[in-house]
Amino acid sequence: MTTIESHSPQAPSDIVVRVPDTAPEQVAAAADAARKAAAGWAREPAHARAAALHACAEAVAAATGELTDLVVREVGKPRGEAGGEIGRGVAILRYFAQQALHPEGEVYPPADGVSLLHTRRRPHGVVGLITPWNFPVAIPLWKAAPALAFGNTVLLKPAPQSSAVALRLAELFAGTLPPGVLTVLTGLGETGGAVVDAADAVSFTGSVAAGQAVARRAVTRGIPVQCEMGGQNAAIVLPDADQDAAAAAIAAAAMGYAGQKCTATSRVIVVGDPAPFAERLAAAVEALPVGDPADPATVVGPLIESRPREAIRAAVHRAGTGGARVLTGARQPEGDGWFQAPTVLVDVPAGDDLLSEEYFGPVCVVLGAESPEAAARVANDVRHGLVAAVYTQNLGAALTLTDRLDVGMVKVNAPTTGVDFHAPFGGEKESSYGPREQGTAARDFYTRTVTVTLTP
Repeated sequence: MTTIESHSPQAPSDIVVRVPDTAPEQVAAAADAARKAAAGWAREPAHARAAALHACAEAVAAATGELTDLVVREVGKPRGEAGGEIGRGVAILRYFAQQALHPEGEVYPPADGVSLLHTRRRPHGVVGLITPWNFPVAIPLWKAAPALAFGNTVLLKPAPQSSAVALRLAELFAGTLPPGVLTVLTGLGETGGAVVDAADAVSFTGSVAAGQAVARRAVTRGIPVQCEMGGQNAAIVLPDADQDAAAAAIAAAAMGYAGQKCTATSRVIVVGDPAPFAERLAAAVEALPVGDPADPATVVGPLIESRPREAIRAAVHRAGTGGARVLTGARQPEGDGWFQAPTVLVDVPAGDDLLSEEYFGPVCVVLGAESPEAAARVANDVRHGLVAAVYTQNLGAALTLTDRLDVGMVKVNAPTTGVDFHAPFGGEKESSYGPREQGTAARDFYTRTVTVTLTP
């Protein structure tokens, strides 16, 4: 059997875990077991499923220190953020445990005046979840918790780089969830494809190319699918904004966790002369501690592997040959890990990929715009549409720009990063496909509606 190694990005010689590259026939067997388990799990009273999720939350909470250490080690997330993610995972489990007890249907006036015309929600059966490495606890749980709460069983295919975290979560839940209700299937792309082929519904988070392939495969089978595929997010800074506060928020949003968030800020569009704000931003970025993610003070840790680091360095060099200037980030950190200096550029030439593509690392570009309307046009001029931020003290300007930005989420005087698990999450254009995630929107995806007429 082929195996996969997960390496610690701050110490690449540290092999965190070796796991199997699960073959398609093994995925099919796991799906068969999950389908058998689904019948019993769906028949469990909602109170029983809610109690199980509450018990899962308690198991995660009890393992907070251990899971925090593992997240830091396996994906290089700074300790402060890693601990926060564990807490978020606990809250997600508790939230969806409660949501299992929410009203599940509606009653409509019947044509004959006496029948009971109503709707019920039923689970799909086996749900396939394909998740990334950057939020190895929160993203699997914000998908799995609602799927389980509403009576589905789950096949979870984590990114290879976060295999150890996914397997540990499954171990923590093993004493609470019946056999076959949650199965982790480690592997590469072929494993993910087999999950799509075997499931009754699929939720994916990852790259645009992979997400589009998943969507095509699922649509061909005629099963529900949702795909979250990243962003190239803009922050618009108006002249009346609190400039220092905006610079601090954008620095953290662009560079925190080495920019490895789909909601990270990639472009800063300053209305008016961008130079003064660019200098403020560069100073705020230089103040962010870079280094070992196990150090509680660290804000910017390593990239997950060498490939994105080399892509960023090549992109910065290419932009420089076209006239771009690096305000900060020219000096690279030393050490064995996959570290990249947080980099802010100005004067990036039109048409450069740094203005339109997601590099998923600690790099952002500062641009100028002559008006708020022009800034909105620049912000929208990319193929992604996940989130945007607007910094202003003018309520009218904030409301106007909110309506003009072609994104799924707008933050006013707040960083592009950070989302609430009880609110809908998703984007426009190539950032998302299918219905929204999280909050009450999750029930719409993980269940189907059945209309029932009961005539006496």
